[in-house]
This record gives sequence, C-alpha cells and structure tokens, in this order.
Amino acid sequence: MSKSEQPRTISELEPLTRDWLTAIGENPGREGLERTPQRVAKAWAYMTEGYGQTLAGVVGEGIFAAEGSEMVIVKDIEFYSMCEHHMLPFYGRAHIAYIPNGKILGLSKFARIVDLYSRRLQVQERITTQVADAVQDLLAPKGVAVLMEGVHLCMAMRGVQKQNSSTTTSAMRGLFRSDARTRAEFMSAVQGTLRGR
Repeated sequence: MSKSEQPRTISELEPLTRDWLTAIGENPGREGLERTPQRVAKAWAYMTEGYGQTLAGVVGEGIFAAEGSEMVIVKDIEFYSMCEHHMLPFYGRAHIAYIPNGKILGLSKFARIVDLYSRRLQVQERITTQVADAVQDLLAPKGVAVLMEGVHLCMAMRGVQKQNSSTTTSAMRGLFRSDARTRAEFMSAVQGTLRGR
C-alpha cells in the first residue's frame, strides 16, 4: 500500500513516532530505526482497531433462537489491551457465562466482543463491565457473568515492579448477582483456570 493509500491513523502516527524517538534521545534515521515509525503506526492501528468497530458489526448474524436454559460458559478467551494511564500493555484471559432466555450467541462472537472492547486504551474494570453489558443487551438472558484476569506491565516493568501480580475483575448480572448458587457454579467452573491455581 502506498503512503497516500495508508489509513489516516498510520499517516498521522508515523511523524509522531519519529518525534518520540528524538525526544527520548534516539536517532530515528539510524539503520535499526528507519522503518520503526511505520511499524509502530501499523501496530497501533491494529491494537486500537476497537475504536472503529461496533457491537452490531462484530456480532453480525451470530444470534440464534434456542430452547435451552442451562448455563453456557466460554473460558480462557485471551485478551490484549493498552492501559490508558501509561499506554503500556496488559493482557490475560476472560471467562464469560450466561443463562439463555430464548436466544444464544455463536461461540466465536464472545471472543470478538472481548476484542472489541480490549483493542482500545482501557482499564480492565471497564472492559469487564462493557463485555457483561454487551451480552446482556444482545441476548437479554437470565444472567451474565464475566471474570477477567490480567497482568499489567505498568505494574510489572515500572513503578512498584511486581512481576508476579495479577488483577481479577468481575461483573455479574441477573441470576449471577441474585443467586449465590448460580454464581458459585460459575466460579467453580473457572477456578481451575485462574493464574497460579
């Protein structure tokens, strides 16, 4: 793709990356860095593509009528995001459960929903809530549960430098919030997948 055909994000980020390299004391013209502004721009365009997507767009025709009402759990959905406070990566796994109420969602759509909200400047707490609200809005199920566990490089490689720390967030809707047994069933199902267990 020629420079004139590149997305606006890439064309705008390239000169900013050159300025950033200069500001930290590097020479953006040296051999190892000559193409770095282009690479960084392309990487950021990908890592923040969630801004250009919508929930309806990523779900498409993935909602189906169904008679079942037993709990559905999709575990170990990898996610990668960028901390909005330091613009450093955080990553981990998401676990999503819902109890159908006449509608189900194609399983791959859960990963797409997680990516939709993760590929933005974010905080883990917000992603967790956004994913739960999205499933609730799409399916109007009897309940939704989302549990996310993440490792934050802003905590591991700077500041307190705690490389083995992780953050767990959860959002419960419907029966997962009101019924302790339903919540316990979900937590028991994902317990073995949590980091360090």
